Amino acid sequence: MFYVYAISSKDKNYIYVGLTSNLKERLKRHNGLRERTTKFYAPFKLLYSEQVKTRIEARVREKYWKSGVGKEKLRSLRDTM
Repeated sequence: MFYVYAISSKDKNYIYVGLTSNLKERLKRHNGLRERTTKFYAPFKLLYSEQVKTRIEARVREKYWKSGVGKEKLRSLRDTM
């Protein structure tokens, strides 16, 4: 199983979308400043996640959430939290 997830910086206007097979560990890495692309935006909160069966499906969903339409939906979701 794979997870597609979106995290939102608690302090800055930043949303990151990614995929992983271990969501709990991946979130620890982001918040532990162990990821080069996100360490300047930590701490994060989980904004969205979904579980899919294959890496191929996860990649398709990740691309959607990174698109203009997907990012807009994530911003709306973040702003209602």
